Amino acid sequence: MNILTHLNFLDLIIIALYFIFVLGMGAYVKTKTLNSADFFLAGRRNRSWVAGLAFLSANMGALELLGMSGLSYQYGVLTAHFYLIGAIPAMLFLAIFMMPFYYSTRVHSIPEYLHLRFNGATRTLNAYAFAIMTLLMSGINMYAMALVLNVFVGWNFHTSVWVSSATVACYIALGGLASAIFSEVMQFFIIWLGLFLAIILGYLHIGSAQEILNNLPEGFKHLWATTGSTQNNPMHVEWFSIVFGLGFVLAFGYWTADFLVIQRAFSAKDLRSARMAPVLASFFKMALPMIVVGAGLIVFVLVKMAKIPKLQRPDDALLYLVNYVYPHGLLGLGVTALLAGFMAGQAGNVSAFNTIFTYDIYKAHIVKNASDQHYLIVGRIATIGGILLSILTAYWAMSMPTIMDYMQAIFSIVNAPLFGIILFGMFWKRINGQGAFWGLLIGMVFSAILFILVQFNYLAPEHVTFTSDSSPMAINFWRAIWAFLATIIITVVVSFVSAKPDLERIKGFVYTKGTHFGSAETVAWYRRPTIWAVISLIILIILNIIFW
Repeated sequence: MNILTHLNFLDLIIIALYFIFVLGMGAYVKTKTLNSADFFLAGRRNRSWVAGLAFLSANMGALELLGMSGLSYQYGVLTAHFYLIGAIPAMLFLAIFMMPFYYSTRVHSIPEYLHLRFNGATRTLNAYAFAIMTLLMSGINMYAMALVLNVFVGWNFHTSVWVSSATVACYIALGGLASAIFSEVMQFFIIWLGLFLAIILGYLHIGSAQEILNNLPEGFKHLWATTGSTQNNPMHVEWFSIVFGLGFVLAFGYWTADFLVIQRAFSAKDLRSARMAPVLASFFKMALPMIVVGAGLIVFVLVKMAKIPKLQRPDDALLYLVNYVYPHGLLGLGVTALLAGFMAGQAGNVSAFNTIFTYDIYKAHIVKNASDQHYLIVGRIATIGGILLSILTAYWAMSMPTIMDYMQAIFSIVNAPLFGIILFGMFWKRINGQGAFWGLLIGMVFSAILFILVQFNYLAPEHVTFTSDSSPMAINFWRAIWAFLATIIITVVVSFVSAKPDLERIKGFVYTKGTHFGSAETVAWYRRPTIWAVISLIILIILNIIFW
């Protein structure tokens, strides 16, 4: 990618000011970080809009920006499924039905909830699986940050990796989750300002919306119209795998069971604010396709019109767009927006990792009864350790064909089985610890085996997806469905052939008749999460009709 323009002095000043501000903010937040609750949960004092923006920004890393824009360059409007049916229903379900259980039990993490609802073995299994997944995702964000510094600033890749990792390590180790949330809220606005302008300028370079449509293949223009058969759309997926694989298993597995994003809602000051966080985030989530899907479509047209060269990797689409449309000065703003997104994703993964390691691995198994300050120190050390391990996975990320195919495979292995046991365990009291543990373990192993068999051609795609022309993404959707079903079957069978759970012990962690969590509905009607969730759902339906 040496064709990209290097930044001039003004661009570098803009980027340097951003780094200075982020590090200064970390130093300031450190003075407010007095105990472990401040470090791991930001003191549980954030308003709903702060928690909501952080909830969304933690998801806006390399996977979101580079990965999704690369997917839209390959597959067109179909990519918007990841923002619509692949996100909004799950976010609203989390807010209305699941957040009361999570928040009201005052747990620090999802594995801790699994311990209280099921047993310690289930907690430990998920803690290790999630820690590995966050390090892999953290490495991808670090790789993306290093790539931007490499192609725009001109640093070699090794220097870029260490500079980007050192920056994130400093401000997260200083202020913990509070630093991450402050930076994520700021980065949210930088991303929208820096990248939305790129979309507008790209549109102006092409000339008109009609010109864009004229240069797009028919399969690039629709959400649902071409999903009756895998042969009708470039992603080679059909509606069933989109609805159940992406929209149900993968989406719910991520948005309702992935501690990375849920940790931001945990930082809210009360239950209503915690429930409002994903609801507020859902409105911005539906607007994000304007940036990431729009970027991929515009780059596709610019390549077809020979205004920019053909991409070596689909994931480079957003980088090429920023380079093409921005003059110096604005180019610095665009690069800062990219770096802000990658740092938000990196910070989200690292802050989730240090919490899981400290509470669900170190405190649960190594030192159980130390002082609060001891665990605060461990959290800071875990931050540095997580960054160093992420550097290794950043080099691994260099060999990936596309970010999204790889990460959806990881989600289908880790999150799909996890969602199964949480969903059934939260709403069915008969599910016990033995069932949850064996369901989670066998579900993850089964999904990983399917991945390996298909990856190394021991199993044909049609044996997983029922069709021979499936894409890697379609295989991910179907593998998630199979993993979810395997998890449920094992969980239910083992639960019924073993002892019933102690209903008194799991009280408050599973839905029962008359379950009530208090304050959420005592506010004025227009401040209730359920009202705004209904509005969000209506907008979702309208968008699907418009882009059918």
